[in-house]
Amino acid sequence: MAGTVPRVRKAILFVNLHKKNAGAAADEIRGELENQGVEVKAFSFDGRPGSFPKGSWDIAFSLGGDGTVLYAARTLARTATPILPVHLGTLGFLASVEMHEWSAVFGQWLAGTARLSRRCMFELSVEREGRSVYGNVCLNDAVVSSMGIAKLIRLRVKAEAAQGEFADLGCYRADGLVVATPTGSTAYSMAAGGPIVDPEMEARILSPICPFSLSNRPLVLPSRQALCVTVEKKQKSGVLLTVDGQDIFELEGGDTVIVRHFPHYALLVTAGSSAYYSALREKLAWHGAGTSLGGDDA
Repeated sequence: MAGTVPRVRKAILFVNLHKKNAGAAADEIRGELENQGVEVKAFSFDGRPGSFPKGSWDIAFSLGGDGTVLYAARTLARTATPILPVHLGTLGFLASVEMHEWSAVFGQWLAGTARLSRRCMFELSVEREGRSVYGNVCLNDAVVSSMGIAKLIRLRVKAEAAQGEFADLGCYRADGLVVATPTGSTAYSMAAGGPIVDPEMEARILSPICPFSLSNRPLVLPSRQALCVTVEKKQKSGVLLTVDGQDIFELEGGDTVIVRHFPHYALLVTAGSSAYYSALREKLAWHGAGTSLGGDDA
C-alpha cells in the first residue's frame, strides 16, 4: 500500500538489547528522528520485556530480530500502528529492513511511497469449564504441545463449517499441533512439514507435530473460520499453549483453545515488494552454488 502521505509526530522504538549494537542503533534512529522534529520514546529490554508505556504513536521501530517484531505486533495489535522492522538478528523473514537502509525506507514512508505489508493475525482464547481463562493474539502461530519429551497427546479438532456450526476433524494423536498464520508458515509450521504460504494471504495452517498416524497431514483453512482444539481429559503428559514462541499458558484436560480471525492487521513497512521472496531464497538456500533464481545475483 502506497500513495497516502503519513504524518509522523511521535515514534516508539522497541529496542532488544540482547542483540548486538541495538543500543547504538537506537541512538542513531532517535537522533535522526528528533532532528526531524519527531518525539521519540524508547522501550528497551534485555530478556522478557517489562510494562509497555502508555501512549499512541504514528510509527513504531522494531530493533532486533523476528522475535522483536512479533512482540511489537502483539503489543500494538489493536492500534493500527505501522511497524518498521530493523534487522539486527540472524534470520530476517519479518525484520526485513537492514540497519544501513532504515533511513531510506523511512524517507519512502514519509513520502507515501513505501510498501505496507498487511498481515492477518489470530485471536486466541482458552475455555475451561464454561469460562475464559486466557486470551491473546498472535502474528506467527499458536502451538499446543506436550510438556514431556516425545510424549503423544490427544487433541480433538473442530473447524467452523457455517456460522456457529462446527465440523469434527477428528482426534489428533501427536506431539502437538501448530496453528499458524501465513506469516508463521516459515516458522514452526514449516519445521513440522507444513507448506510455505505467501504472508499476505488470508489463511490458517494446521500442522500436526510428529503425528502417530501418517494420515494426519497439514491442512490449509480459511482464516475467518474459527477453530477449536480441545485437550482430551486423560493425558500422560502436561500440555502447553505457546503463542508466537514467547507467551506460555499451561492447559488442563478438557480445555478448549479457540482460534478466531483478529479484526486488525499487523502493518509492516517493508524494504520492497520482493523482500520476502529474497529472504526465502537466501535463508532457505534455494540457489545453487554459482546460480541464482530470477536472473539476478544471489
